[in-house]
Amino acid sequence: MAETNDTIDETTDEAAAENGPTQREKYLSRRRYLMATGSVAGAGILAGCGQSGGGGTTTGEATTSTATSTATSTATATETNTETTQETTEETTQQQQQDDRYTYTRQELQQKYPGLEILVPSPPNAQAASLSTYETFLTGTDEEYIRSHYDSPRIEESEHTISLTGLAGENVEITMAQLEEEFSIESVVHTMQCSGNGRSYFEPQVAGNQWSFGAVGTARYTGAPLSEVLERYDVDTGEGMWLSVMGADAPEGEDVFARSIPMSKVTDDCMLAYERNGEALTAEHGFPVRIIVPGWYGCNNVKWVDRMHVMDKMLYGPEWNGEQGRNYTHWQQSSYRIVPAQDSEPQRYESIDVFDTYQQMESTDRIRNAYMYGNLVKSLIGYPTQGATVSPGPAGTIEVVGVAWAGGQAVEGVEVSTDGGESFEAAEFFGPNPGSAAWRQFRYVWENPQSGQHTVVSRATDADGRSQPATISGPDAGLRGIRNDQFPWNKSGYGSNAYMPESVDVTVEQQGTTGGGGTDTTTTGESTTTGGGNTNTTTSGSATNTTTSGNGTTTGGN
Repeated sequence: MAETNDTIDETTDEAAAENGPTQREKYLSRRRYLMATGSVAGAGILAGCGQSGGGGTTTGEATTSTATSTATSTATATETNTETTQETTEETTQQQQQDDRYTYTRQELQQKYPGLEILVPSPPNAQAASLSTYETFLTGTDEEYIRSHYDSPRIEESEHTISLTGLAGENVEITMAQLEEEFSIESVVHTMQCSGNGRSYFEPQVAGNQWSFGAVGTARYTGAPLSEVLERYDVDTGEGMWLSVMGADAPEGEDVFARSIPMSKVTDDCMLAYERNGEALTAEHGFPVRIIVPGWYGCNNVKWVDRMHVMDKMLYGPEWNGEQGRNYTHWQQSSYRIVPAQDSEPQRYESIDVFDTYQQMESTDRIRNAYMYGNLVKSLIGYPTQGATVSPGPAGTIEVVGVAWAGGQAVEGVEVSTDGGESFEAAEFFGPNPGSAAWRQFRYVWENPQSGQHTVVSRATDADGRSQPATISGPDAGLRGIRNDQFPWNKSGYGSNAYMPESVDVTVEQQGTTGGGGTDTTTTGESTTTGGGNTNTTTSGSATNTTTSGNGTTTGGN
C-alpha cells in the first residue's frame, strides 16, 4: 500500500498496538456495537447515513451534518419557503425515496454539499466553490467535487455484492460484510482529481462540464487492499494482466462506466474503499464501495463497484462494444483520451505497457492518444483567493499558501511568482507528507509587496524534473504532448496542468494590519487571516491544522 503519515491521525497504529485495540479491531468493534443496538451499518450510522424503511440498512443518502434527509429538508424549508413549498418538497422527497436512484434539485444538492458550486444537479456534477478549499490538507465532504455520468444509485449495503469474473477461476460474489470483516483494513491518502479539471480554460471552448480549478480534493480512504482480495481467490496477477472495474450506476441500456487498470498497479497499492476521512462514502462519492487508484485521475477510481473482471487485455473489441447488449468500452477507449483537433477519434489498443500519462504523451509512436492514468504535476494557490484585497503585516510580508501534487511522482519543489510569471522564487513545503499519491502544502513569504494589482501564480516540478507548462496551446498547434511550454489543446479538455490559467489576481493595500510581529495578512475577500508572532498559519475544517512558530511546527489530526 501507499505510504501513510501518522501525523494526520490522532493516534498512530503503533501506539494502538501497544496501548489498545488496532484500527481493524476498533472498526469491527464499532460495527458490532451498532449492529447489536439495531443500527446495522456501523460506519454509515456514525457518519449520519440515512436508513431505508424496514431494513435499517445503510444507503449512503447522507453522510455530512448538512446532508439532506426528509426531516432536514423540511426544517430548512420552514425557514426559507412557504407552507405550500414545504408540502411540495416533502412530496417530491417521498417520491424520490421510492426510486432506485437519487435525484436532486439544484437547491437540494447545494444544501447537501454547501461548499460546492453546482454545475449540473442531475446527474450531479459540482466543484469546490472557493480556492480557500486549498488552504487545508484534507478536503471536507461538502467541498469534495462530484463527477457523475448518471444519477447516483440507491444501494443498500447489506444487499450489495461485488462480482469477480473472467480469468479468475470460479466466479464469486463478495459481500460488503466479507469485504469489511475478512480482509485487512488499510488506509491511503489520495489526491482525487477529475480528468477534466481546468477544462473551462481551453480556447476555443470544448464540450462538457466547464470545470475550472475545483474538481480536485484530498482525503484519507480506508478499505481492503485489492492485492489481498485477488490473492484470496487465486487470481492471475502476472505481467500483462488487467482488472476491469465496473460501476453500478448505469441505467438499463446505457453505457456501463468501466475502467481497465493494469494488474501491476492493482497489486501495488489499489484498494476497495468504503470510508472517506473516517466516514462512510456519500452516495455521490460512491457508496458503499469504490476502487481507489492512488495518484491516478479520478476516472480510474470507479464508484459503486459491482463487478471486477480479470482479463489479459483492456476492455476492447466487439464482445465488449455492444454485443452483450451494452457498451463497456466507451469510457476506456473513446473517452478520457488526449485527442488533438486533427484526429477524428482516438486509436484503440488491446493493451499498453506505459501508464504514466506524461510518458504516454511523449511516446506517440507507441500510444497515439494518451489514456488518462497518472496525474500530471500541478499546483493551486489557496490563499489569497481570486480578486482578494490583502495587506502586509507589520513585518511587511504576505503569505501565499497552496497545494501541489504529481500523481505517482513526488513533488520536488514549488515556485511562486507575484508578477504574472515573469519571475519565480522558491516556496517551502509544510504539513503532512503521507506519500506521493497525496498533495503537499506549500507557502511562500512575499516580502515588501508593492501596492496595486498583482497576478500571483505557482509552478510545481516533480521528482523527474517535469514542470508545469505556462499555457494551453490552440488546436492548430496539433500537439499531443507538452511542447514549447504549452499543454496540448484536446477535444475533451483533459489533463490541463498549465499554471497561467490558474493564476489569481490580487490587490495589495498598505493598510488594515492586525496582530503582533511577523507575518500578518488580512483580506477583504473570501479567505482567511493569518497573524501573530513570526509566521502563524491556521487552517480549519475537516483537514489539518498547522502552526509554524519560530523553528517548530506542530500538526493536528484530521
